[in-house]
Amino acid sequence: MSSVPSPAAVQPEPRPRLTVIVGTAPRTALESAGVEVNGPSGAVVVRDSAGQLRDLDVVFEIDDEVEPVAIDSPDGLAVLRHSTAHVLAQAVQALFPGTLLGIGPPIDNGFYYDFLPDRPFTPEDLVAIEKKMAEIVKASQRFSRRSISDDAARAELAGQRFKLELIGLKGGATAEEATEVGGDALTMYDNLDRDGDPVWTDLCRGPHLPTTRRIPAYKLMRTAAAYWRGNQDNEQLQRIYGTAWPSKDALKAHLSQLEEAAKRDHRTLGLDLDLFSFPDEIGSGLAVFHPKGGIIRQELENYSRQRHVEAGYEFVYTPHITKAGLFETSGHLDWYADSMFPPMHLDAEFDPDGNVRKPGQDYYLKPMNCPFHNLIFRSRGRSYRELPLRLFEFGSVYRYEKSGVVHGLTRVRGMTQDDAHIYCTEGQLQDEIKSLLRFVIDLLRDYGLDEFYLELSTRNEDKYLGTDEQWEQATEALRAAAQDSGLDLVLDPGGAAFYAPKISVQTRDAIGRSWQMSTIQVDFQLPDLFGLEYQGADGERHQPYMIHRALFGSIERFFGVLTEHYAGAFPAWLSPVQVVGIPVSDQQGEYLFEVARLLRADGVRVEVDAGSDRMQKKIRNAQQAKVPFMLIAGSQDAENGAVSFRYRDGTQRNGVPIGQAVAEIVEFIAERRNHSPSTADFDHAIAE
Repeated sequence: MSSVPSPAAVQPEPRPRLTVIVGTAPRTALESAGVEVNGPSGAVVVRDSAGQLRDLDVVFEIDDEVEPVAIDSPDGLAVLRHSTAHVLAQAVQALFPGTLLGIGPPIDNGFYYDFLPDRPFTPEDLVAIEKKMAEIVKASQRFSRRSISDDAARAELAGQRFKLELIGLKGGATAEEATEVGGDALTMYDNLDRDGDPVWTDLCRGPHLPTTRRIPAYKLMRTAAAYWRGNQDNEQLQRIYGTAWPSKDALKAHLSQLEEAAKRDHRTLGLDLDLFSFPDEIGSGLAVFHPKGGIIRQELENYSRQRHVEAGYEFVYTPHITKAGLFETSGHLDWYADSMFPPMHLDAEFDPDGNVRKPGQDYYLKPMNCPFHNLIFRSRGRSYRELPLRLFEFGSVYRYEKSGVVHGLTRVRGMTQDDAHIYCTEGQLQDEIKSLLRFVIDLLRDYGLDEFYLELSTRNEDKYLGTDEQWEQATEALRAAAQDSGLDLVLDPGGAAFYAPKISVQTRDAIGRSWQMSTIQVDFQLPDLFGLEYQGADGERHQPYMIHRALFGSIERFFGVLTEHYAGAFPAWLSPVQVVGIPVSDQQGEYLFEVARLLRADGVRVEVDAGSDRMQKKIRNAQQAKVPFMLIAGSQDAENGAVSFRYRDGTQRNGVPIGQAVAEIVEFIAERRNHSPSTADFDHAIAE
């Protein structure tokens, strides 16, 4: 199995822990030990013995051991981006006095800050704000932390009504809001000039860089509307997004990746290649696949079906809706209702006077397939001899995603999951998980993804069912299987669903972006809630272990990821049109139709462009459609029973006999090669 540097692997090797003496700051201990704190690669904060990040200049109240944190580590990057968000807010208030502040957390690859200005920001405003930020960075202002009481904070922030709303939250804050108020006491951060005088202040838990000068590279990206605290019933604010990196080269690489990502945007390619669309008449997040997209989707599903049959899965089918009682039993209506579509109240009967004769029932569109599969397991008595029982379904599910987060095929409201549930004995659990991981990785590799790491999501302490022992056993089973895989494993504390921990397979695409693919969960809760049992070899009734597994996650999302991974140039076996015949003149049209007939007889998807365009225009059309093989025929080719091969990369082979051309195409497709064909693939034929 291939592996890629995971977020954990990017973290530098832990440095020796250093002792900070009570009444001193970490900077003193680091400098005494010869640890760099001022250079571009020096420490920016420390991690104390409790795992908390602390400023370099905060005075410790007890002796403690600390570990330096570099700016290019995951934690260092978060501190860099949070500090840059503060500089952004300071610049906005300097240029637009009276602007109210929301929150400004770090996020993946950057940061944002929410504002309520007198008017929406313009692109010209962003240029001016970025210029002002450069002045603040150059001024080397010092980030200085101070504790403050709730009442004093309210007095100091009397003109900032959004900040006032945050003060009472503390431990109840969301992850983003916690960057402002933390978990216990409140703190403020003052930006101090070279004389030590405060020039700007914000409510914040920290920590921060020592000075603004330690911000090496940043860029403001765009503005967007955002509801205060993510609630559409609240006031709409203006959000400015930015990115910050530990070096100018890293920023340049990120911007280059974004530029390449824009070229690969599956939403644009989906329209250009006529693959799918999102008609307004249907609704947000609900896709329709056009014939060409339907071919790709069918190929994805058919190959998956084949592999699942070979691996011993049994196919099932379940309806799209169910009575509410099913999700009451599973716990989804207690824990997941916000992500479900509202119920449909059906089956009520009334007498002629309009009185209820028979009450109706609530029906829900299903957000998950697992409760249905449990009913299939429970439909009759089960024996240990049937286990492991592997049920598989391409099941359509529906989730009410907020309109602001719906994004092409990668975040939809209606999706089809390649969903499997495995029921097994305790003794089979570990081997099943290991087998599942191998199956998942091998199948993803068959689709052309080959760089992976694993993420283990553990229990959310505020939202879970079951006992500590059950969660520990399930988590350790997943951890052991993940470690046995040889892939990098990183933790996602608190990221599990309410009913089970999970491993997610993370992959990188062709331009280095990480995507979450398959998930594997060990679940003790649903078998108990549904009363699932099997008869063991001892003649007693036992509860099976249940493993949830989605390989693609959803067909729609996987389709979007592959579209961007291949930049729309799908491998020949997935391409909706695999071959285009291009006659040099009208006289070769019939000849190429006969070649096309031979290819179709071997299952190849082929078209002949017999239109009125000139040959060069037909070649450009085929290249823009990202067709893997072009067969060009002129009068001499027709006389010799040959064609000229032209490939996506523009290379060409002339005078290839028809029989050889058909055989090469059929072989290339059958082998499911995931790169674009070129003359290099057929050097053996040229040599012969």
